[in-house]
Amino acid sequence: MAPLSFPLSSLLKLKDCAQKANIFCNVLQGLHHRPLRSRLWKRNFGAVAHGVGQLLSHQPRGKSYAASVCSSSSDGQDMTDRLWSVYNETKKQTEDLLPVISTNSVNPNTIFANNEMSLRDIEIYGFDYDYTLAFYSRHLHTLIFDIARDILITNLRYPEGLRNYEYIPDFAVRGLHYDVQKALLMKIDAFHYIQLGTVYRGLHPVPDEEVIAMYEGSHVPLEIMSDFYGKSSHGHTMKQFMDIFSLPEMTLLSCVNDFFMRHNIDYEPVHLYKDVKEAIRDVHVKGIMYRAVEVMSRIFVLLRDRGMHYIVGKDWMDLFDVVIVQADKPGFFNDRRKPFRRVTDKGALLWDRIHKLEKGKIYKQGNLYEFLRLTGWRGSKVLYFGDHIYSDLADLTLKHGWRTGAIIPELRKEIKIMNTEEYMHMMAWLQALTGLIEQMQVRRLHKNICVCLLLFTKDIFNGQFGSLFRTYHNPTYFSRRLSRFADIYMASISCLLNYDFQHTFFPRRTPLQHESPFWPEHSPAVGFVGLTLLQKTCEMFSHMLE
Repeated sequence: MAPLSFPLSSLLKLKDCAQKANIFCNVLQGLHHRPLRSRLWKRNFGAVAHGVGQLLSHQPRGKSYAASVCSSSSDGQDMTDRLWSVYNETKKQTEDLLPVISTNSVNPNTIFANNEMSLRDIEIYGFDYDYTLAFYSRHLHTLIFDIARDILITNLRYPEGLRNYEYIPDFAVRGLHYDVQKALLMKIDAFHYIQLGTVYRGLHPVPDEEVIAMYEGSHVPLEIMSDFYGKSSHGHTMKQFMDIFSLPEMTLLSCVNDFFMRHNIDYEPVHLYKDVKEAIRDVHVKGIMYRAVEVMSRIFVLLRDRGMHYIVGKDWMDLFDVVIVQADKPGFFNDRRKPFRRVTDKGALLWDRIHKLEKGKIYKQGNLYEFLRLTGWRGSKVLYFGDHIYSDLADLTLKHGWRTGAIIPELRKEIKIMNTEEYMHMMAWLQALTGLIEQMQVRRLHKNICVCLLLFTKDIFNGQFGSLFRTYHNPTYFSRRLSRFADIYMASISCLLNYDFQHTFFPRRTPLQHESPFWPEHSPAVGFVGLTLLQKTCEMFSHMLE
């Protein structure tokens, strides 16, 4: 097995958790001081496949249950030996199953379904442009960061020393929340809990104890979160960054915060957030970025035209029935006041009223209600693709019944990591350990035994914030919105090439928490692994109690 490679911060964490893991032996050695109620060992061992759901937050279920691993025998050493035997046998079984698990890799070109949908029912396909049809070099994020940073310095008189900061490509991930008043960047799970270890002030992590003190725990109340559509209004102090263009914005916020703290400069975090937000907006809205990318382009539509010409060819407009630029989403879906306006091939705006949307012509702005009236394209026969879960997809699925597809480029990287032998090994062992810990109900094990594996499963994706889709055990807030607003999701539009137009997508029927975990998954290997591990573990405990 190839060795893992991790950033220095991860290695420092792992040094600490390795020391903590040594406590395991001492915990087992001390178990003989506690009485045994062995009948409780007969509890179904399905938790082995249950995953890491309650690992760090699960509390003991009363003294009688917590004491279930303790020996009433005068020979406490015998019970300790048994526990070690259970531990080693489970580890051996997990390792024996790794060759089977390793065959269950995920194809990164797969289209994943949150909701059943058949392409045979789709008559109209719609596409966003940025990061849906067109993908950009990562150098573009550096350009956005540099221009916005210089706007802060030149226009808003921020310190000249900020020019020493450069864009950090792998610092942030999409879907993070930013506490505007506290100037903290963090990852929050689907249940509004902060993932401890992922809270950053500037470029440095905030200790868990400080986070818990500031928020009186790790839960973020609904009233300070952004609303259902991710929009922030009065009283909402948490901003969620959902699109790929927000990566340089998060990095710039963190860099400016870092500069002020390093130099002991007293500043108002709310002003900083608004200034950075406006600087980033100016880069996009005022066309500064586009002028830097394409000096000869005078207006937005020409850049789009040249982009599609580059991607598809000079006859790209023949592929589309309607072309709209500068639609101003999500306002396009809700504001009925903006009419469509024709744009000439030279970029000139025409003043005539639009009575129909014609193929081969380009239109600007407009609104969805006028679009529906002019085209008659309504309901579930329309499938629209976009990368921004809120701006591109939310209104279409909730208010208008369109089918939606989310483009998540990060999927390729995360799936590639998930397909590695190292990751599969870690996850298999983590799930096995979780089952053992749930049965033992030893709180010290909760805190120490799985710490190393949990840190690995975070840092292997991103050293600061981990996976886009998971916290340590729960789905992220991003994942929750993705599952609600997108019928299907994929790494890129090109994934559609792997399916015919009669294909039906089915969501994976994963068991609910109260349902049997023994159902086979789509891949026979998954069902075999889960069932075999559960059966063997249950048999082992049955023999132990005889």
